[in-house]
Amino acid sequence: MAFTKRVIAAQPGKSLLVGHSYGGVVITEAGTDPKVAGLVYVAAFAPDKGESVSSLIKNPPPGAPVPPILPPQDGFLMLDQSKFVASFAADVSEPKASFMAASQVPWGVNALAGEVTVPAWKSKPSWYLVASDDKMIPPPAQRQMSQRAGATVSEVPGSHAIYVSQPQAVASLIEKAAVALSK
Repeated sequence: MAFTKRVIAAQPGKSLLVGHSYGGVVITEAGTDPKVAGLVYVAAFAPDKGESVSSLIKNPPPGAPVPPILPPQDGFLMLDQSKFVASFAADVSEPKASFMAASQVPWGVNALAGEVTVPAWKSKPSWYLVASDDKMIPPPAQRQMSQRAGATVSEVPGSHAIYVSQPQAVASLIEKAAVALSK
């Protein structure tokens, strides 16, 4: 969060924040900065005040896929490489998906418990790209969070790695947001 706030402060003008997955938590919290014009969520968490990733994933709907998160090691989490492609990047070419599985960066267990204090989407225009084939954040949860945030929603078929499998859809939504904010 602190790094994101430093980057925002260093910008000469307004910023449009884009967050994927856990990055949605980051933009939700950092987006309250007066230099942030809007938010774009890409198959991301969009928590409300007091919510965290842990609270949002606590009670998945019946039949929802369970992400293959391995037990913590030294305070960090990773996805099981043998299940990564099917759960995270099912619509990405095999060589790219295999590379993504092998090069994933662990994330801190404590990050999952970080609660949002003031959700930026309550005061900033927001856009949301729902990945309808996502097996990490269930599409119904994405739809619910985007609706609650009052976001302009686009939905495309794709996995959690929608930014790799459908880059034009992601770029298109970001461009749409930037154009709307420039008016």
